[in-house]
Amino acid sequence: MLKRLLGLILILTVFQVHSQISGLVKDENGTPLPYVNIYTESGSTGTTTNEEGVYELKIIKEGNYTLVYQFLGYKTQRKNVQFNGDPVKLDISLRSESTSLAEVNINAGENPANRIIRNAIESRQANSEKLESFTADFYSRGLWRMKNAPEKILGQVVGDLGGGLDSTRSGIVYLSETISKIAYQKPDDFKEKIIASKVSGDDNGFSLNSAQEAYFSFYENTLDINSEIISPIADYAFNYYRYKLEGGFFDDQGNMINKILVTPKRENDRVFSGYVYIVEDLWQIYGIELTTTGQAVQVPPIEKLIFRQNYKYSEESDLYIQISQSVDFSFKIFGFGGDGRFTAVYSNYDFNPEFDKRTFGPEILSFESEANKKDSLYWQEVRPVPLTKEEISDYVRKDSIQEVRNTKKYQDSVDAVNNKFEVTDILFGYTYRNSWKDRSFSISAPITGVAFNTVQGWNIDLDVDYTQRTGDDQENYWRIYSNLNYGFNEERFRLSGGFEKKFNNFTRPNLRIEGGIAAEQINNREPISTILNDITTIFFERNYLKLYEKSYASIGYGQEVLNGLRLFGKLSWENRQALINHTDHVFVEWGDRTYTSNNPLEPQNFGSLPFEEHSLVKLDLRADINFGQKYMSYPNGRYRVYESKYPNLKLGFEKGVGGSEENYNYDQFKAEISQTIKLGNKGEFRYLANGGIFSNAENINLVDYRHFNGNQTRIGFGSYVGKFNLMPYYNFSTNQNYAELHAEHDFQGWVLGKLPLINQLNFNLILGAHRLATEGRNPYSEYSVGIDNLGFGKYRILRLDYVVSEFGGQREGAFIFGLKF
Repeated sequence: MLKRLLGLILILTVFQVHSQISGLVKDENGTPLPYVNIYTESGSTGTTTNEEGVYELKIIKEGNYTLVYQFLGYKTQRKNVQFNGDPVKLDISLRSESTSLAEVNINAGENPANRIIRNAIESRQANSEKLESFTADFYSRGLWRMKNAPEKILGQVVGDLGGGLDSTRSGIVYLSETISKIAYQKPDDFKEKIIASKVSGDDNGFSLNSAQEAYFSFYENTLDINSEIISPIADYAFNYYRYKLEGGFFDDQGNMINKILVTPKRENDRVFSGYVYIVEDLWQIYGIELTTTGQAVQVPPIEKLIFRQNYKYSEESDLYIQISQSVDFSFKIFGFGGDGRFTAVYSNYDFNPEFDKRTFGPEILSFESEANKKDSLYWQEVRPVPLTKEEISDYVRKDSIQEVRNTKKYQDSVDAVNNKFEVTDILFGYTYRNSWKDRSFSISAPITGVAFNTVQGWNIDLDVDYTQRTGDDQENYWRIYSNLNYGFNEERFRLSGGFEKKFNNFTRPNLRIEGGIAAEQINNREPISTILNDITTIFFERNYLKLYEKSYASIGYGQEVLNGLRLFGKLSWENRQALINHTDHVFVEWGDRTYTSNNPLEPQNFGSLPFEEHSLVKLDLRADINFGQKYMSYPNGRYRVYESKYPNLKLGFEKGVGGSEENYNYDQFKAEISQTIKLGNKGEFRYLANGGIFSNAENINLVDYRHFNGNQTRIGFGSYVGKFNLMPYYNFSTNQNYAELHAEHDFQGWVLGKLPLINQLNFNLILGAHRLATEGRNPYSEYSVGIDNLGFGKYRILRLDYVVSEFGGQREGAFIFGLKF
């Protein structure tokens, strides 16, 4: 307790000693104003007030300065200050800006706001292009509070989240800061060098606040906030918004600023509401106060997202440039909620940078050495937005908590409690941890491993795992694992396991050695999950799962050899043995319906086998190519940016050799290309195409056929791109050349959002098409129309599609019920 008190006194002392020009900004009633912009008239240095209205302005050189205090809705104020190196205390009171329609020229019969917005739309592209290239200093602070957090979520213990939750299960659970230098060049070149990074309660942590993720430009037609949200000055904005001019005022440059109320035409469109401030004649953005909802961005737990952006005029670029941004959010789900804010400050713009061919590349983010080791003195000297009392307290408290929790004594004491074996662990699994040495041993829950299929009857899976984390960041590891399976009707015990090692977190080399005996799906793409087969078998007498026994030994290795190119190779020996049903027990009678055999080629021939026992050596080589891959370089690893405007290409070669009979040997070349294309307000288009060429495969084993992701359950999971929702699991399996194409367009409200009444439901229309061509057979096609984002309140996890299939002149249709998590 004494140490925490001393730390708090030290930070408060440093807070005062290193303040240069500081103070409190209030309104005329004495209420502190958060996020007021304060900057020198030259624009070289700037800051904003914190949530308590307190500011600090870092001045490097002595001299006379004119400080500008700017805040939306208040009159801009200037103050002359003589700075001689000693701290200056300067409190400011801002007066409300009176917006007056008398200042605005209004033509009879015309909505003046429409004229202003129309001009802003026409100038949107030209104004955006004025930011063709620049460099700037960037500061970001992120804070996330939680209120009334539960003890457990879905059976998992929440804990106190690193000391963030108090006795009421409330408090700051995330607080971090970033200081970086950024460079930008149109159309999409970006580079960020993080100079300092700080995370409350983790002296080895790295802030998640990056400049690129914090950048939201309302000069773009849409803003990507999970969904594409329409800007109030988008080319097609009049299709989505109504505008009302509430008045105007003159800024410190003498320019007329129009305050325009933005109202959605349809509440549940992907839209904002609030105010946009437009500069008369220049038709540039002066400020933003806009709100969107979790319903609009289609993240239902979020209640609101409030964007505030402030701009100042730059003579260098002849443009009002963004100098600060805050994004406030609130959320609520499962009876608890919270709120938070991400703050960004931009300064020291250079609109004439000297970029060359080496300035930009695939690396968009990197860290300076020791970026996360800066002490409190450093942060107090450079932090542009002062901490609030709550944030100071959080840093001190969590640093103290971390110091205790990083000791061997504390970790051993926690492990001693958590490692106690209880009777319920027999059913729900057991984990033993040694946190100090970063190792763990676990046995899965037997109750979750219970399943039923017609080959084994009731069966049980048990996973045993020992993991050793290595390195300070715990990103690397090695582990030994095994799976034990017993089928009660089959009276057969199977054991398999292996060793895996991840060597580093940059190129991610991964070695895996496995072996044993296992029951696996004949379709190695595993289109039906164990739990889904349990449901269809137990309740509907549909045993879709088809198994065979594999005795095997394998070794595989993969790593990224070049940026965007990952190679993988695997060599294995396999002995395959066909299996038959060992039970015909029925839980629910369905008239004349009966189980099918375990032979997918002869489902009514219960004594038949799909293949003879045999062995084979298999070589599997793959290349995964991500064109134009961008990545972020952290000191502990390199992380790929998954969103890309380029396609992803996968190439593969599979070879069977050394078969117990020569006809089992074969070659297969295969390729796959996929891409997601964002189309702004019109939604998102996804496609996947793949194909393969077999050689010397006329009499190969069924296991080595190309199988396809069929579905006979009328239940879908996740994305449907790459799947057929009415195709029988094995009817189209082939050992000849094949090609398949999948395409799906999610309109994300572009269609249904325009229909009265229906637009209140916030559904998404999805159209899909799927086609398979195999050598020697007619093509198989599916077409679908679906509604996504179904559900109740915040729980939108359902989707419903009507799918029509066509093959050989026959057409069938059915509804598919989809689940997504």
